[in-house]
Amino acid sequence: MAQTLLAGNRVGHLSPWPRLRPATHRARHRLTHDVVMAVICVFCGSSSGSDPVFVETARLLGSTIAADGHRLVYGGGHVGLMGAVADAALADGGTVTGVMTEQLVAAEVAHLGLTELEIAPSMHARKARMAELSDGVIVLPGGFGTLDETFEIITWNQLGLIAVPVVFLDVANYFAPLFDFIDASVSTGFVSEPNAALARRVTTVHSAVSMAIAPPDDYTPKWLG
Repeated sequence: MAQTLLAGNRVGHLSPWPRLRPATHRARHRLTHDVVMAVICVFCGSSSGSDPVFVETARLLGSTIAADGHRLVYGGGHVGLMGAVADAALADGGTVTGVMTEQLVAAEVAHLGLTELEIAPSMHARKARMAELSDGVIVLPGGFGTLDETFEIITWNQLGLIAVPVVFLDVANYFAPLFDFIDASVSTGFVSEPNAALARRVTTVHSAVSMAIAPPDDYTPKWLG
């Protein structure tokens, strides 16, 4: 697919290897009318889940990101929680960038009403591009893909490749078993406490947004301490 313009929104292709921003670089924060404007990446499911609270929270998160003047970056889909968070941000006048692979665009799950849709050649390039664009990450409930994206970003933080806060927005206690696993990984000696702290957990949209846009905590990368 060649670079195309659709309905006034920008659709473009990415190179196979987007750059990761150095851990010391947080350039996309900008000050406008004394308010910090940030780029917030949301990882979430392409399904809606069994409880309506999942979609309700996704919509509240999207509208809050837009109302606070931040930009949303996400996986570019129109289905499930992905579609809910994007539609809510757009409805409140927000700027939304989707990043999706050629394969998924061909499967017709891309959201074509976004401010911008970037097409990546692979899942690896997609994740790297989302990290490159973002100041912070908020994680909503999702499945294997959501966890894959999230833990790759946490690992890049752990290795000092980036410094991007990762915040789990725990809806209906969905992530409780995951954090039990993280605690077990610490107690058995496979994850250090500082590394485990890279995965943050909150229960409200306001707390998630505040934590995602805050400067990252001081952290010594694994193997460099």
